[in-house]
Amino acid sequence: MNIKNISVLFFLFLFSQQLFAQDSSFIKVHFLYGSKPAKGYEKVESKWFGGKLGGHVGIEIDSNKILNFLPSGKFHVFAHSKQRHSRFAIHNIDNFYSIMGGDSDSCKYLIVSIPISNSQKEELSKISEKYLAKTPYDYAFFGTRCGAAAYEILGQIDIVKSYSHRKNYMKIFYPRKMRKQLIKLATKHHWTTENREGCISRNWEKDRK
Repeated sequence: MNIKNISVLFFLFLFSQQLFAQDSSFIKVHFLYGSKPAKGYEKVESKWFGGKLGGHVGIEIDSNKILNFLPSGKFHVFAHSKQRHSRFAIHNIDNFYSIMGGDSDSCKYLIVSIPISNSQKEELSKISEKYLAKTPYDYAFFGTRCGAAAYEILGQIDIVKSYSHRKNYMKIFYPRKMRKQLIKLATKHHWTTENREGCISRNWEKDRK
């Protein structure tokens, strides 16, 4: 291969890298780990919904704007198709990590940064606008909750495998189910992750391998 051909290949490589940079962005998936008061701290720490299998999940769709799914009104054990006691909301990072009542500076978390194209970013923006305007499903114990809702959105933009509505909430029954999948994908695709251990006054859930 002569110098001219090498130069052409090098130029094409730089050009492709520039195109990728122009057509790529990142979203961050935030996981607040479930927990319960540690022994000896029962009087100063509150109980959280779901305990060590609870926690919360949200997608940072823009800087300091985390889209997350919440109950609204009476909590349903079984999902209601017509009476949807649920809503999507946008929280900043501090409010998201204090949503269970704890201090955002002392909670255990995992953040997974996922590269997406501009077309995926645009689709995510459309989904968030639509869901913020009108909730697509009920919040229920036997139904969609925060983990299943976040997974369903990532499925729509081809980050994870998409499932039917029922199969989605059955497979992602609580946040750890989704977190386990994203940890595997992060390892496989070399996505950046950030984590922090929580305060000693709470007994935090752990990721099982």
